[in-house]
Parts: sequence; structure tokens; C-alpha cells
Amino acid sequence: MTVYVGNAGTDAPAERGWLLGHFKPPGGPLHSTDVEIKWGVHPAGDRRAAWATGETRTALLLLISGLFTLEFRDREVTLSRQGDYVVWGPGEDHSWHVPRDAVVLTVRWPSVPGWRLPADSAAG
Repeated sequence: MTVYVGNAGTDAPAERGWLLGHFKPPGGPLHSTDVEIKWGVHPAGDRRAAWATGETRTALLLLISGLFTLEFRDREVTLSRQGDYVVWGPGEDHSWHVPRDAVVLTVRWPSVPGWRLPADSAAG
């Protein structure tokens, strides 16, 4: 395996924040069908353009800084302290909004092609 050294802030914009997953070039250290990792930098007022529905993966979203609210059909969860996180499984429709500038790390597994917003919409 090749060693890759990078910076999330520099590398993330190239793939809508996603650093690792099935969508990276096969054979490289960033390609994985097991897991996807995203570095999300969101300004206050940012909002997911559409609900994610029909999801088949499990996800973990970890707050690095700021304030980030996840919306599920039956409740909202606001992450406010560094290190707060939420995990949800397949079939949990979700969206999000950002009350205060936030940085989050998202991990999804497995890494499989799935639901995606159009390229001109807000990433999520």
C-alpha cells in the first residue's frame, strides 16, 4: 500500500468534502469500498439542499468545532461541544443545517455508490 499524506482542508473540496471512499482512483490509498470519510466545513446558515432518503449505509458524524444540527424525521439532534457525535443506520432519512460555523467529520460504511445531490446543490 502507498502512503498518502494530505490536508483535509486542502484535499476535501476536490470531492465535495469526501477524502476516502469508492469514488477515489482504484489502487490508491484513498480508494475504499469499506468506508467513506468526509471533512465538512460549513458556514453559519448552510443547509442541506434536499433530504437524504433511501440510504443503505450506516453513518457517524462528529463535531470538530461550531454548532451543527442533524434533522431526522422524528427529531433534531444539535451537536454543540467538540467531540459530540451521532450515529444513524440504513433507512434513516436525514437533513442538516448549521446555526453557527462548523467543521464536522463524517464516516459512512460501507462505501458504495448511492444517493447523491446534483453537483450544483449544497453538498451533504
